[in-house]
Amino acid sequence: MIQDLGEFDSATLIFGGPFSNLEATEAVFRAARCHRIGADRMICTGDIAAVCADPHATSSLIRESGIAVVMGNCEESFGVGAADCGCGFEDDSICDRLAMQWFSYTQQRLDQSTTRWMSGLPRRLDFTMAGHRLAVIHGAVSSINGFVFESSAKELIVREVELADVDGVIGGHTGLPFTRMVEGHLWHNAGVIGLPANDGTPRVWYSLMIPEGNTIRIETRALHYDHATTAAKMRHEGLPEAYAGSLLTGLWPSMEYLPNAEAAAQGRSLVPTVQIWSTSGDR
Repeated sequence: MIQDLGEFDSATLIFGGPFSNLEATEAVFRAARCHRIGADRMICTGDIAAVCADPHATSSLIRESGIAVVMGNCEESFGVGAADCGCGFEDDSICDRLAMQWFSYTQQRLDQSTTRWMSGLPRRLDFTMAGHRLAVIHGAVSSINGFVFESSAKELIVREVELADVDGVIGGHTGLPFTRMVEGHLWHNAGVIGLPANDGTPRVWYSLMIPEGNTIRIETRALHYDHATTAAKMRHEGLPEAYAGSLLTGLWPSMEYLPNAEAAAQGRSLVPTVQIWSTSGDR
């Protein structure tokens, strides 16, 4: 299902992967208020409930806010009562074993009303900005749990954008923020707010997309929140220590699914970026 959001003519806030992190989710809504951005100009790229300790409260906050949300693999799994998160991890990998723990915890704490809402979320959101056609998906256009990274082959990015038949794609799933421009096409990932970006800091990330004439200004922004409280809640609930510790250290417990370039960047502190995109070519 594709939901058309129409024309966006003002600043829009994009964020992904709340991951049941209530403190970070509250912080991103505070950031939106500071930017004077309303719920009608906020988009979440999915995976609302996962990893952290507050799946019901986080889902309720996002659901009741009325913001646009695209279905992630977690929403798909919870919506149909699947046996796992469908994240695309290799069987018996570290990520797979950790996911089995938080998935069971989360599934037990989501009520039927919430999972029904999740099952009805659109798999794609479309909107236009500054004359550019954009599609919002979770992983890849071709697969809800597909991985597209900054280091992904140029041919992959072009193929995925052209598959959507748009000028640019906004995705999530990888947990890492980046903006890539190829032959006038755009692939943007705002990162996630539920876990740090493996850069050795507890910060999480969101982005702003701002129309400026016939171009779009894309700002990736760091978000500070009460990560110590989130980690303490996880420990109290007996959730994986590997992820609770990650909230404090800013380092992921495993990099099994990362390409070499992204794995080599572990612990390298990210910096906010500003980039200008138009369909006229790479910039």
